[in-house]
Amino acid sequence: FGYDVSNYCNVHTLFGNLQIIDQLITAAHQHNVKVIIDYVPNHTSDQHPWFVESRSSRHNPKRDWYIWRDAKPDGSPPNNWGSFFGGPAWTFDEATGQYYLHQFLKEQPDLNWRNPEVKQAMFDVLRFWLERGIDGFRMDVVGLILKDEQLRDNPPNPNMPPDLPDNDIAGRSLMVHNLDQDEVHAIMQEFRQLLDGYGDRVAIGELWGPLDRWVRYYGARNDELHLPFNFRLMDEGVWNAQAMRASVDALEAALPDFAWPNYVLGNHDRIRLASRFGGQAQARLAAMMLLTLRGTPTLYYGDELGLENGVIPPEAIQDPQGLNLGAERTRDVARTPMQWNEEGFAGFSTSEPWLPLSTDCQTRNVAVQSTDPTSILNLYRQLIWTRRQSDALSVGSYRPLDVANDCFVYWRETTTDRRLVALNFSNQELNLMVPGLGNGRITLSSHLDRDEPIAGRLRLRPFEGVIIHPKHE
Repeated sequence: FGYDVSNYCNVHTLFGNLQIIDQLITAAHQHNVKVIIDYVPNHTSDQHPWFVESRSSRHNPKRDWYIWRDAKPDGSPPNNWGSFFGGPAWTFDEATGQYYLHQFLKEQPDLNWRNPEVKQAMFDVLRFWLERGIDGFRMDVVGLILKDEQLRDNPPNPNMPPDLPDNDIAGRSLMVHNLDQDEVHAIMQEFRQLLDGYGDRVAIGELWGPLDRWVRYYGARNDELHLPFNFRLMDEGVWNAQAMRASVDALEAALPDFAWPNYVLGNHDRIRLASRFGGQAQARLAAMMLLTLRGTPTLYYGDELGLENGVIPPEAIQDPQGLNLGAERTRDVARTPMQWNEEGFAGFSTSEPWLPLSTDCQTRNVAVQSTDPTSILNLYRQLIWTRRQSDALSVGSYRPLDVANDCFVYWRETTTDRRLVALNFSNQELNLMVPGLGNGRITLSSHLDRDEPIAGRLRLRPFEGVIIHPKHE
């Protein structure tokens, strides 16, 4: 899966070699495209030479590069922490008679970031890729890299779901002593200093948790991550205008003045956007929201085609979460191959991919949708183009309006440019009076079939979003 790294400074032969990566970076830069790579700082593979040395002896110099502890007197693990993939976060090593920590699979032992040698080695990894011209990093689970120095038990989770699988030990506790330790921010500042030394680079962090903890990763002086990933809209349990606005307003209120927001609606850990929000009409509305809010949008591959959850037979499951916690928990449904055309394996590969293709791959692919002027792919293209043409949509402020319970309406504004965005989250047609709008023109609809003037009132079809340019602006 790419998250059990055995060599941070090389490329798996399945994907090529360093020369090919260098060619990719050069070609991308010639087209003004930035290249960002995943950086996995929390854990390595158990096949990494560091861990092979670490587990070889209690006295090996790299023993303290990982987190080893004696068993409790009864032989049980050192504390109550659970693996995210089920079972305890500790595995006993018979050869050396101690447990090692792994918050994910037992094949993914956690590094000991409290060891200065580990920090130096992992910073050297960043330098290696920065010297090759990489433009930034998506830093995996950065909130986990530092653990409580005493490795204390986590407190019980008072909101533990009643249907929690027996082996979901992590879900039984609150992540107090293995997440967001205060000292992690000093490391984030060092990350930032290193990247800033290479000029125009970006640090993106995978994080979750309450807003007050999340926002700290920007740094008190804008000296940590450029973009701590914001998953709040993606994780929102309710799909309606009030919930979306409340989430956006809370984020805007929490951000310091220097911080730039960002939004994510899909990734490899959640079910597909179109399946999560209710279908294709809702997926189109979500696209308009994502690409018109203030901040950097992150698109997950396939969402621009409206891909829905793939059908993964139990025997085809690859995801450790699905294998260990039950087929209904598999994330493979959102990881099916990209659908490029009708040929072979949807143009993704000349050989059979490791997950089944979606059943609609012959009709829902890039080639087919490129020829359909009203497709969701062309909606994404129009939204991206519109965003780039408008200062208001690119960098303008966000100002929400109180219009109707089922409608999320907001201005995006600079001193010289204004756009109104109106999103109907209901399955009913709405006729609205928008305060302060007056006359204007609908320049883009999520249906891709409106370019028309409006005067005073605004009509929105079910699950329709529009962008409006006010008159004389």
